[in-house]
Amino acid sequence: QNLKNPKIVACTDGVGTKVEIANMLNKYDTIGIDLVAMSVNDLIVQGAKPLIFLDYISINKIDQKKLKSIIKGIIEGCKISGCDLVGGETAEMPGMYDGKDFDLAGFAVGAMERGETLPRNVSNGDVLIGMPSSGIHSNGYSLVRKIVENSGHSWNDDCPFGEGSLAEHLLEPTKIYVKSAVSALKTGKLKALAHITGGGLTENLPRALPEGLGANINLDAWDRLPIFNWLIEQANLKMSEALKTFNCGIGMIAICSSDDLIDVISALKNNDCSPIIIGEIINGTGVSYTGKL
Repeated sequence: QNLKNPKIVACTDGVGTKVEIANMLNKYDTIGIDLVAMSVNDLIVQGAKPLIFLDYISINKIDQKKLKSIIKGIIEGCKISGCDLVGGETAEMPGMYDGKDFDLAGFAVGAMERGETLPRNVSNGDVLIGMPSSGIHSNGYSLVRKIVENSGHSWNDDCPFGEGSLAEHLLEPTKIYVKSAVSALKTGKLKALAHITGGGLTENLPRALPEGLGANINLDAWDRLPIFNWLIEQANLKMSEALKTFNCGIGMIAICSSDDLIDVISALKNNDCSPIIIGEIINGTGVSYTGKL
């Protein structure tokens, strides 16, 4: 990376109860993408570019076909994020897991120029740029499973809100934002990034903000994916609950000065991302909303 004074950064994460849906459907080829995404998306918000990835798979009984399918997804996730899969560990643990049960953990290591850690210099009036999500990503699946079970639909039913099966929409892999974010970082005009995971917009965005600053988000700025409308309707979720549970269509948020907006949006657009201006930084605390889901 031609870094003059490199700083090493590392992240670890899992996929959560999304693995249960993969098990129910015997479909494991995308869950590895989720595993990589959850760590590399966390890494990039600090300003670091992912370099290497390792995986840990714990399972009741080793099934080579299943493992190959999981690892295929991990390799694909590494390819998308531009890092190398350098190793991993598979542990057969029959006393810990029953039947088809398994769990995944991932570890990403990256590097950045020392002193350029994000967030930095976020101030009142800065602009929030939303990067659309591919779906639910990898959070809120304990609730998703309950919603589906209570909806009267089975996993392999035709999707009630789109083409294909319901399962295909629920297993849509987490979007990896590394290439878009790295492109924006190179402009030198990016102030912060927020990865919208468990806790939704309400709880994740404040992590990127200094004390005394909050954010206002216009919920009418983007079109929700039909899957969120369906989940919210089926569970009769209040707007405040939905915004603290799901990404609601925005998987990552970039923050920059209004003066640098054109440059940052242009950089994000170069990498299969469709950035949307969704709000601004304000004096205060937490996240407030205008519009509605």
